[in-house]
Amino acid sequence: MSSRVRAIHTCLLALLATTSCRPANSTRTTAADNARPNMVFVLLDDARYDDLIDHPFAELPNLKRLVNEGASFTNVYTSAPLCSPSRAVFMTGQYPYRNGIVDNGERAEQSHRIVTFPKLLHDAGYRTGFFGKWHMGHADDSPRPGFDRWVSFVGQGVYFDPDLNIDGKPAKARGYMSEILTEHAVSFIESVPDTQPFLVVMAQKAVHPEIYPNFVRSFPPAPRDAQQYHDATIPHGPSWRAPLTGKPALQRPYDVSDPRSPVGGLPDSVVRDRLRMLSAIDRSIGEVIATLERRGMRDNTVIVVTSDQGFFYGEFGLAQERRLAYEPSIHIPFIVRYPRLAKAGSHPGTLASNVDVAPTLLALGGVQAPATMQGRSLLPALGANAANIRDELLIEYYSDTEFPRVKGMGYKAVRTDRYKFIRYDELRGMDEVYDLVKDPHELNNLLPDRVPPAVLADLNARLDKLLSGR
Repeated sequence: MSSRVRAIHTCLLALLATTSCRPANSTRTTAADNARPNMVFVLLDDARYDDLIDHPFAELPNLKRLVNEGASFTNVYTSAPLCSPSRAVFMTGQYPYRNGIVDNGERAEQSHRIVTFPKLLHDAGYRTGFFGKWHMGHADDSPRPGFDRWVSFVGQGVYFDPDLNIDGKPAKARGYMSEILTEHAVSFIESVPDTQPFLVVMAQKAVHPEIYPNFVRSFPPAPRDAQQYHDATIPHGPSWRAPLTGKPALQRPYDVSDPRSPVGGLPDSVVRDRLRMLSAIDRSIGEVIATLERRGMRDNTVIVVTSDQGFFYGEFGLAQERRLAYEPSIHIPFIVRYPRLAKAGSHPGTLASNVDVAPTLLALGGVQAPATMQGRSLLPALGANAANIRDELLIEYYSDTEFPRVKGMGYKAVRTDRYKFIRYDELRGMDEVYDLVKDPHELNNLLPDRVPPAVLADLNARLDKLLSGR
């Protein structure tokens, strides 16, 4: 971090407790201003950046309100485009190779041991509640350390009438999952005394597919939203069903009978269902805002909305595979409403990763991030939109066997403001480099012979440095 950014960061931290960063003639700080902020962290599942931001027809008024009243980051990426690893990155501020949650396997035991930002805030006096999908461990939905309130479920859960674990006890709920989790989160917010700051982690199941036997998947919206967008035309970019020229890993033959990987990618009808599912999420955000307003807490609460990873809508013929390092899968929304720091209607363009979220929220709560965290606080980017946080970020995927289409495609990748380098762990001669300035849709792989040698050497060195923890 540069000395300028460090100075901005110090001043912003001071602003949370004093008036030292305010103009001399500003209004005197009240006791409420000096209080540590409450936090509502909304983590969606598989929601693309362009599902939420500037969508041509999706009706998301409460989300748009947050964008208009806060900062909507334009260049935030997941460092692990897969459910369990991405969630662990958010929680720990560490890349997968360090926190140990590297895949969707049985990671329950490890997920009880990881040091999370909610645990650190809890130990510093925050009242904490978790509501939703933990998904680090398939059969263990028991409360994880650091939460005063726990409402979760086994694995992926189900959308209708789910079985829940509430503070360690089984419970049967009735209704639609997104609405059920919201009711519990609102109840928690209403129960916290005015004198104690709180953290709500609402990890919605939406818009992850509902899972059935024989690889069947569906995307069920809430019943009231089932007819939305029935005649809307789904937009498609240049990479939609684009030729696989320069992508030898994707050119390998695969089982076209797998319904999760249909030829041509995700059908438009499924995309509409996913967008319909977001309507319940938008109402959830509205209910949370209304609850904060009733309690007089709206402007002293940090509201964050983001997603664990994106999704493929037919880019390069891909569908439910996620996992890969292409932009539709790794580019995530990151919206922050907090009037004391986030300028209304701003769009910070700083390059950032979900590894940076934990240290950011700890800084807002006045808690020192452990030295073991690899992320960097985004507070300077909130306070000065041009602030540079990092020059590169790491993306990891460890090969699994869930999708035959991406068999053996585990990789380590580095993304800078200009380039992306994907270095496969097992596949030889199939690496990829993209110039994202000239080729934002990743249509032209510069390897093997069109990338300048100095650029490739630099990208390899950056990637090796990130993997070494330096």
